[in-house]
Amino acid sequence: MLDVTGPVPPTQVIWSEQMMAYRFSETHPMHPLRLDLTARLCRELELFDRENVTVVEPHVASDDELAAVHERGYIAAVHEVSANPEVPNEARGLGTEDNPAYAGIHEASARLAGGSIDAAEAVLGESALHVVNFGGGMHHASAGKASGFCIYNDAALAIERLLAGGVQKVLYVDVDAHHGDGTQSIFWDDPRVMTISIHESGMSLFPGTGFANEIGGPNAAGTAVNLAVPGLTGDAAWLRAFHAVVPQLAAVFGPEVIVSQHGCDGHKDDDLSNLRLSVDGQRQNALDIAELAQRLCGGRWIATGGGGYNTTSVVPRAWSHLVAIASGKPVPLRTPVPRPWREYVHERYGIWTPETMGDDAELWWRSWEVGYDPADPVDRSIMATRKEVFPLFGLDPWFD
Repeated sequence: MLDVTGPVPPTQVIWSEQMMAYRFSETHPMHPLRLDLTARLCRELELFDRENVTVVEPHVASDDELAAVHERGYIAAVHEVSANPEVPNEARGLGTEDNPAYAGIHEASARLAGGSIDAAEAVLGESALHVVNFGGGMHHASAGKASGFCIYNDAALAIERLLAGGVQKVLYVDVDAHHGDGTQSIFWDDPRVMTISIHESGMSLFPGTGFANEIGGPNAAGTAVNLAVPGLTGDAAWLRAFHAVVPQLAAVFGPEVIVSQHGCDGHKDDDLSNLRLSVDGQRQNALDIAELAQRLCGGRWIATGGGGYNTTSVVPRAWSHLVAIASGKPVPLRTPVPRPWREYVHERYGIWTPETMGDDAELWWRSWEVGYDPADPVDRSIMATRKEVFPLFGLDPWFD
């Protein structure tokens, strides 16, 4: 478990109200309201006031910085659409229903990307041990195309900056309800990066990828890991799946830094997935990833946001928990949501949010060591992934 009694880690939070310029439209699911309410809740919980926490404004990534993972032609296409949004470039995923074009889309997207590059610089320079960029996590963007509300892949840019700075191995863990396809594609044949994505099966959810047999390129077999769980998977089965795959592979891979994507769209009250998770389960998962970083990487951990479309009742609580965990002092689930914040949301948006920081969910999960149940669809998903990847690292898919 995460040691919350020892010294608190120097932590940075990437945040500026300018990040709210990442706004496709007033009706688009990826509305920056979710970022504003997260920052407001963090302030009300006094997370930004903790002595070990520094709030850092992100810079706008330059074209040269973006070109570390993105094609120059694609960057140019984003510039063109940004200047002339009435002329879409659907071949590049720009000006589509998912990614509507708007004036200034390049700068807004490059600012989110710059935040995660800043996070990598902070870890490399040892000015922070943990960094949270809850405005990042744009994991569907590939090297040459926008996809799934994502223009520039900030997580991939952070990973590439870590590698350029001398880090030998990076573990990327993606727990968004949707497959982290863009990040996987960028590092598909790079043995220095292991991408692990636990997500709802592509049989029922965008982007339709992320199956167990997607294991990486010829020079990096086994470093793409996909755990596709069925729709309706709840906390217990989801946590069981995570613990049956991620810690074992993380330990044998031996990363120096963990970069994680914490899309919270798997929540039962989120309309864009079919999973049945709680804020409690997502908080526990963040604790588990923090513990992995502490045990394997000397604590070095960069955490990003991602999906999450219940913008008032779910996202702010989930990501405030993430900030609290990263800063070394988790917020208990029964902590009251500050009344001024709830009243602001009600007055501004007409919604009364939950009164506590948790959902009062049952989180007990059955350890893999108890046994494999072939009648359980989640267990079958777990076994499919273990059979594909575990032997490549000398692990037994049945027992390790």
